[in-house]
Amino acid sequence: MRTAVALVAAVGALIMVLPAQAADTCFRISDMRNHTVGGDHTLYIDVGGRAVYRAEMSNSCLAGTMSSDPIVLHNQTGSPMICRPLDLDIGVHGSRCIVASLTKLTPAEVAALPKKMRP
Repeated sequence: MRTAVALVAAVGALIMVLPAQAADTCFRISDMRNHTVGGDHTLYIDVGGRAVYRAEMSNSCLAGTMSSDPIVLHNQTGSPMICRPLDLDIGVHGSRCIVASLTKLTPAEVAALPKKMRP
């Protein structure tokens, strides 16, 4: 019986933590401020001046793209939040990018980026 109570308490504690973690890894598309192109497959996105995300594409849709080129961003799900790669639709030069991964960089990872790569 004590084991069951402890298990229920642990699950309850986990449920309380998950929304906070989700909020930390999600962002509003309207908070995107700037971007830089890090190569044929990589886009760095400044989110509200508070965080930098790295979007890795499964195709080379960013080939020949410069950071000054316009990037079209849409939310695929209709929700205002971007939480996973499938939520984000990126277009450049009329081509659609397939987002394979979306990672929030740590402050140390942002600091390690070459200056010209920081959005």
